[in-house]
Amino acid sequence: KKTVKYDKRRYKRRNRIKIMFRRLKDWRRVATRYDRCPETYLSAIALAATVMFWL
Repeated sequence: KKTVKYDKRRYKRRNRIKIMFRRLKDWRRVATRYDRCPETYLSAIALAATVMFWL
């Protein structure tokens, strides 16, 4: 058996990304992707991320 490299720093960053997406999914519009246009969907994600940052 071969051991797998484990980078503690990368794993910590990966965890942060997963937490961010979980919080974004709390916003129903983002979670269900009501917007058909990719630009509108991206702006909804940016808006939700901005609001979560300030709260």
